[in-house]
Amino acid sequence: MDPRSFPTKGNLILAKNSLSLAKQGFDLMDKKRNILIRELMDLIAQAKDIQEQIDSTFTYAYKCLQRANIENGINTVSQIAYTVPIEDSIRIKSRSIMGTEIPLVAYTPDEKVPTNSFSTTKESLDKAREAFQKVKELTIRLSMVETSAYRLATNIKKTQKRANALKNITIPTYTNLVYTITNALEEKEREEFTRLKVIKARR
Repeated sequence: MDPRSFPTKGNLILAKNSLSLAKQGFDLMDKKRNILIRELMDLIAQAKDIQEQIDSTFTYAYKCLQRANIENGINTVSQIAYTVPIEDSIRIKSRSIMGTEIPLVAYTPDEKVPTNSFSTTKESLDKAREAFQKVKELTIRLSMVETSAYRLATNIKKTQKRANALKNITIPTYTNLVYTITNALEEKEREEFTRLKVIKARR
C-alpha cells in the first residue's frame, strides 16, 4: 500500500498541495498549447503566401530563362551559370517560443557585380538572373517558416500529451486521494467524538 494514501493530516496536506500543483501545471500547459497553436496558424498562413509567390516567381523565372536561352544560346547561358558564385552568406540563428527553438535565417542578398558582360549578352539574361535571385530569397524564407512550423507542431503534440496526462490521470488521482483521506479522517473524528461521549456518559 502506498504510504501517501494513509489517512493522516500530513498526507492530506501533501495530497492537496500535489493536486493544486497539478492543476497549475495543467493551466500552464493549456496556455502554452494555445500560444503555440496561434504561432503555428500564423506560420501556416505565411507558408501558404510564400508558396504562392514561389510558384508564380518560378513560372516567370523559367520563362525568362527560356527567352535567355533563345536569345543568347544554351551553351552561353550554361557557361555563365558556372561563373555564379556559391551562396555562403546564409547564417542560421534561433529564437525561443515557449521553449521551442525555431530557426532565424539571416541572409545577405547578393549585391555583387554580375559575372556576365553586358556587351555580349541580352537583357533577357539579366531578367532571368533577377527572377532566380527572387526565387532563392523566397525559398530561404519558406524553409525557415516550414521548419519553424514543424518544430511548433511537434512541441504542440508533446504539450497536448502532458496536458492530457495531467487532466485525465494526475488530477483525478489526487482528487480521489484527497476525497478518500478526508472521508477517512472525518470518520475517525466521528468515532473519536462518539467514544468521548460514551466515556463522559459513564463518568
